[in-house]
Amino acid sequence: MTMNNSPKTDAAVTSSTCSGHHAAPADTASEDLALCLVMAGTPVVKSVAEAQGLYRDYEGGRYWFCCAACGPLFDVDPAKYASVA
Repeated sequence: MTMNNSPKTDAAVTSSTCSGHHAAPADTASEDLALCLVMAGTPVVKSVAEAQGLYRDYEGGRYWFCCAACGPLFDVDPAKYASVA
């Protein structure tokens, strides 16, 4: 595996790779909402993310993502993201 010595932060990489974010509909139940930990604070509708495979299970918790680019970034260092949950 090669190391990327780019000065870009995860947020910079993600912001250039995430393909848009969708606001949760106003009638979305609060228990169906989460925040993407990779794109800090981006709202996610859990049921939509799960239907699209945009989640990971890690150490007994489930983490949802706002876009397909966030899962692989989470996979590199899940403890980093899970620690801010």
